[in-house]
Amino acid sequence: MFFGAKGRFVFVALTLVTGLSRGDETIGMAPGEQWWGAANYFGTNMPFTAGADLLIDLRKENYNNQCAAFLISDRGRVLWCDDPCAIRMAKGTISVSTESPVAVEQLGTNLPTAYRAACARWFPPTGRSPDPKFIAAPQLNTWIELTYHQNEHDVLAYARSMLDHGVPPGVLMIDDTWQAGYGDWRFEPSRFPNPKGMMAELHEMGYRVMLWMCPYVGADLPAFRRIAWGVNPDDARGYPTRGGFLTDAATGATRPLEWWNGYSAFLDFSHPNARTWFQETLDGLVRDYGVDGFKLDGADLSAYDLASCRAFDPKATNGSLNNGYCAFALRYPFCEVRNLWRMQQMPVVVRLHDKPHEWASLERIVADMIAAGLLGQPFVCPDMVGGGEWKTFIPGSPFDPELFIRSAQVHALCPMMQISASPWRVLSLEHQEIFSRIIALRQKFARKFVALSQRAGEDGEPILRNLEYNFPGQGYARIRDEFMMGGDLLVAPVLVKGQLKRRVVLPPGTWLSDIGETFVGPCDIWIATPLDRLPHFTLQ
Repeated sequence: MFFGAKGRFVFVALTLVTGLSRGDETIGMAPGEQWWGAANYFGTNMPFTAGADLLIDLRKENYNNQCAAFLISDRGRVLWCDDPCAIRMAKGTISVSTESPVAVEQLGTNLPTAYRAACARWFPPTGRSPDPKFIAAPQLNTWIELTYHQNEHDVLAYARSMLDHGVPPGVLMIDDTWQAGYGDWRFEPSRFPNPKGMMAELHEMGYRVMLWMCPYVGADLPAFRRIAWGVNPDDARGYPTRGGFLTDAATGATRPLEWWNGYSAFLDFSHPNARTWFQETLDGLVRDYGVDGFKLDGADLSAYDLASCRAFDPKATNGSLNNGYCAFALRYPFCEVRNLWRMQQMPVVVRLHDKPHEWASLERIVADMIAAGLLGQPFVCPDMVGGGEWKTFIPGSPFDPELFIRSAQVHALCPMMQISASPWRVLSLEHQEIFSRIIALRQKFARKFVALSQRAGEDGEPILRNLEYNFPGQGYARIRDEFMMGGDLLVAPVLVKGQLKRRVVLPPGTWLSDIGETFVGPCDIWIATPLDRLPHFTLQ
């Protein structure tokens, strides 16, 4: 283990021998060594090699996804730091800027053995996994169809339409603007006249229902006055009667900060008032309406500007404030988070950041999913089919039905599939038929994927893996357009527009294709990929 000097870059030794050189602190990566980790946003940059030139500053950013100060090598080495830090890769070296201890250790001989050892040491599995309903059927999210106009009538119509088209009921998320305001977490009464009845009807259809939430409070709301100024002269529980937001470091006053929907006060989850108020709010929604859980959005590390703001706990970091919010996901059976510092193996869904409706973003999904698994996040959802930007799906937008279909195919054989834009609105009848067959394919593997999720809760290993993880040391590390589900299902989706034929690399073994062909690996094959085909191969 190597302990870095406070406040400066520490060049850590990455050599082929166990341990570290304690003389020269600027030893380079081993020739040919390949690394994964830090932030799954950089999945397409992975594996990192001696030619990498990249700064990943986890003290300031989580890059809209999941992150940890954790790197893992195909030579069995691991870099770990408990706290947010900056990781710089340049000229064949990895350097870390931190005020905390940094460990670089030989924990295995290859990628899977090192991962298992690191998992057991720093982020052991909990024995739990997300509710099977997240996986056994496609998830639904009302965002694309209703955007900032969430309402009871259209939520119910959306849920019914999916059932009418053969999509089995699973988890349904009601997105932003169901509420009266940011921090006023009541159903907006003019748009949701009977929310309790709506919830009962959705439950009767077979859905579990989640509500979108964020850790921000508008400065003109009663909730702001309660938290910032206090409403009780005393509190029998011994909590401070005032405070619960980030404050200005100079003046001590509550300081509204900017986020994607404007300016709001940011809940300071190091403060007991903030935790108490948020807990009471969520519990009230469960108690009064039968809500099953929450989509906990926001809490980006970059939002917590502790250079100009102050938290109640003087030792708080942007990472600990993020974790204080995300920890609420552990209290309810159905929850999703997106921005996440560490908290690996947490038995809740983590979602990739909203992807634009473009082919370049589709190419990123597999790489980012692989990276998430190697960060210790097996329960990952690849955002929304076709992308999460609502403007893509309005009349006159550059919508591409081929991209939508290929995106659905990638999702279909990922750990989870999330639909938002209604296929029955945006696709032609011909393409709707293809989409229905994609749903049927998903359901064919649903039981297997639930079992993989439950196993990941027990052993901590990724559900979705790169070929290098299952077949280490055989030259598969840089393949980013194929992936494995567990140990025996290889998926080779089409990620390029107009690609009607693609190359597939098959590792050692006998493989049965989706159309009944048998191949003996290792081998490279070329296969036809018409729009209605998602190539996949089962190890016999």
